Amino acid sequence: MPWAQARRAAREAAGPLSVVDVPLALALGSVLAHPLVSATPLPPFDASAMDGWAVSGPGPWSVVGHLAAGQTLDRLADGTAVSIATGAALPIGADAILRRERGLVIGRNDANAGGPKLYVGNPTTGDTAPHPGYVEPGLDIRPRGQESAAGELLLEAGGVVTPVVVGMAAAAGYDTLSVIRPPDVALLILGDELLERGHARDGRVRDALGPMLPGWVAWAGGRAFPPVRVPDTLEALLAELDDANADIVITTGSTAAGPADHLHAALTRLGARWVVDGVGVRPGSPMCLATLPDGRHVLGLPGNPLAAVSAILTLGTPLFAALRGEVGAEDARIEEAVLSMNVTSHPEHVRLVPVSRARGLVAVTATPTLHNGPAMLRGLALADGVAVIMPGGGARGSDVDVLPLP
Repeated sequence: MPWAQARRAAREAAGPLSVVDVPLALALGSVLAHPLVSATPLPPFDASAMDGWAVSGPGPWSVVGHLAAGQTLDRLADGTAVSIATGAALPIGADAILRRERGLVIGRNDANAGGPKLYVGNPTTGDTAPHPGYVEPGLDIRPRGQESAAGELLLEAGGVVTPVVVGMAAAAGYDTLSVIRPPDVALLILGDELLERGHARDGRVRDALGPMLPGWVAWAGGRAFPPVRVPDTLEALLAELDDANADIVITTGSTAAGPADHLHAALTRLGARWVVDGVGVRPGSPMCLATLPDGRHVLGLPGNPLAAVSAILTLGTPLFAALRGEVGAEDARIEEAVLSMNVTSHPEHVRLVPVSRARGLVAVTATPTLHNGPAMLRGLALADGVAVIMPGGGARGSDVDVLPLP
């Protein structure tokens, strides 16, 4: 299947998962399922925007106390002031805030002497201002509802819940948020030749995908279960596929037609519907995507590391975006860049090439990294994106799309 068509097929293979209500901290990274409406005015009361004094009427003012954030005072009499902290609620009768750096207190805290008096002035020099008893009404006050009124729309549904969104929801009076449940992902690592630890030996190599895939899943917006290692037999693969209780089952290797490649036979045995069976892309053309009768999706990654990443970027990210309810977000992350050197293209298929980008004054340039063979990760580790080289393309100075990397 052509590369662009395969990405579209993966995106259309699934719809958003169920909506759940979760505590604010657990909503981070999920997609907002319903519009966020302010439950209270923001701020909920007239508040001080600065440390200083709340003043009532013309001065000089008699200082009658102190208001910290979280404390209240019912009323402030004309001609008086109260020391106030940023964010504290203004008492009734307060006209303005006199900032700490513009207030001058003269006199001792002694009732017999009339108590201290507050003037507009310079506390460093002790000089009063030309009009020491005047502060512009409303100065440095955050009026109730300045940011939003109760019931006002704050955010439309469909955006990702960021740390700022969590903070705004809390300020607006929410303890929980309704989000689209992120997909749960089972990871099946195939290959008897793979070692879990130590150095490569006796013709066997270290497994790179098992340690790497949970991070890719988290970046794509899913929740990965610990990887499960599966022997290279059809029966073992059938059992693990049947047992995997997840929205997506990702397998590594076994996507081709070799004697130990059992994925196609297993999916056929389980009655899966093929969405994509092979893609016109290099590396990673044997990648595949199928849907089991119970609705679970099986994403088959080739065993070579860079080819597996190619499959994640081609089929995985559109599938994750669809399940998460991120309409159009996956394509929105694609950026354009200018190739800084010639890249060999494939005559018929798309090539995905790791690149390092530099942002200049006029354009963003993309330079291919070295060591970018299908079994290599070294070039990808130095890259910040993957360039999409169309058939017959790749000329120096030409524009290319760049897929983002974690």
